[in-house]
Amino acid sequence: MIQVDEKETIRRLYFIKRHSIRQIAEELHHSRKTVRKAIADASVPQYRLTAPKPSPVMGPYMNKVMEWLEADKSRPVKQRHTAHRIYKRLVGECGFTGAERTVREHVSKLKQRFTEMAIPLEFDPGADAQCDWGEAQVCMTGEIINTQVLCMKLSYSGRPFVMAFPTQRQEAFFEGQRQAFEWYEGVPARISYDNLTTAVRKVLPGRNREEQKAFIAFRSHYLFESHFATPAQPQEQGRVESLVGYMRRNYFVPMPEVTSFDELNRILLTRLQEDDGRSATGKEMTIGAVWEAEKSRLLPLPRFPYRCCVSRPVQANRLSLVVFDNHRYSVPVEYGFSKLTLYAYAWRIEIACGDRVIAAHRRRYGKEPDAMEVEHYLPLLRRRPGAFPYAKPVRQWKMPEVYQEFYETLSRNHNGDGVREFLQVLVMGRYHGRELLERAMSQALAENRVDSERIRQLITGTGTAGANQGTSRDYLGYTRG
Repeated sequence: MIQVDEKETIRRLYFIKRHSIRQIAEELHHSRKTVRKAIADASVPQYRLTAPKPSPVMGPYMNKVMEWLEADKSRPVKQRHTAHRIYKRLVGECGFTGAERTVREHVSKLKQRFTEMAIPLEFDPGADAQCDWGEAQVCMTGEIINTQVLCMKLSYSGRPFVMAFPTQRQEAFFEGQRQAFEWYEGVPARISYDNLTTAVRKVLPGRNREEQKAFIAFRSHYLFESHFATPAQPQEQGRVESLVGYMRRNYFVPMPEVTSFDELNRILLTRLQEDDGRSATGKEMTIGAVWEAEKSRLLPLPRFPYRCCVSRPVQANRLSLVVFDNHRYSVPVEYGFSKLTLYAYAWRIEIACGDRVIAAHRRRYGKEPDAMEVEHYLPLLRRRPGAFPYAKPVRQWKMPEVYQEFYETLSRNHNGDGVREFLQVLVMGRYHGRELLERAMSQALAENRVDSERIRQLITGTGTAGANQGTSRDYLGYTRG
């Protein structure tokens, strides 16, 4: 192959000195074909292989690698061969002795054959968003755990939203989107998803889907349109796939050390606010500025947010516990063996009898202990005060400081046995509210009149703490009729 300076010599002889192609070929010892090519094209010569180079190391294994890559086309994207996995299989199954770098170079070239070309897309303000789950690790209370991160991205402004959950269940899927809509101060007209089982019950031929009824209700509440990607085509979700990677690299590096999901999501919200200052892709404005322009084109938020929960019929057992998702939650003993309805939100559990909520708990995940409230067992404890020190709800109870001081004072006044009196006081709080009970305890301690009768006077209004308190609330904080 001639060099660019040799090309220049040929072209000067031909165009300036008017030598014939034959003369130039004889003088410079090139073929006439080479001379004609130089005359026709002055660019830097590019080397082109006329036949593939032999590969003595990989050659015998190329057909096998091609078989694996071809089979990958029908498998989920996240379960396809990586170059490292191909290297491991070649070594273990085929006796390959070459280097992993050799395999990587050849696999990279082969995968180009399986890459489909794509069309660049552009969306109008407020017209589209993409949503999907990602996974990231955090250190929570000293333990490294995997968190599920719901990611959404507006297709016009590129404004992201992320929120971490312990699970990808439907209630978390809905809650994350509800929070995203409030973050955007509006709802995109269309949202594109992968074929999530929380939204899609069955993938039908073409673009048809049999959707989950709960997802249809959620979509109907916010009035957006849904769009589902073609199976095994991640490029259709390119914006949110990019956000998942960006989120891991920028929001979770270094690994956050937190005590709860509340703390983690506050950190993520701060990162999102900082990202509003980044330049928007393809625009001479920041992401926040483009979103401000897009905001008016989003669908308005409904008057009330969607109730992001799943409901299940449950029945309390003889321990006054109902079971959901392998965790047990207490209800008042009066509802033992009753047929109830449990509402599971991403962060809390509510249990209702008819239309009245009778118990509310923080939702448990993983290996967390059962959720038991002392107030739920007070009628039984009053009848069996000897069980008070051994009752599991009591042992799990983080007794407030004023309760602890009041109980210890009662015990001293009753020669170490103030349980019966203390239980009578707790029952008053069950019906009049914890806040009022704590104020009455504090006043009784200040007066050095620590007994149930003084608490009754203060709560019912015959003492100063209970006077003019207005409508009282029960121990769950719900208004009593």
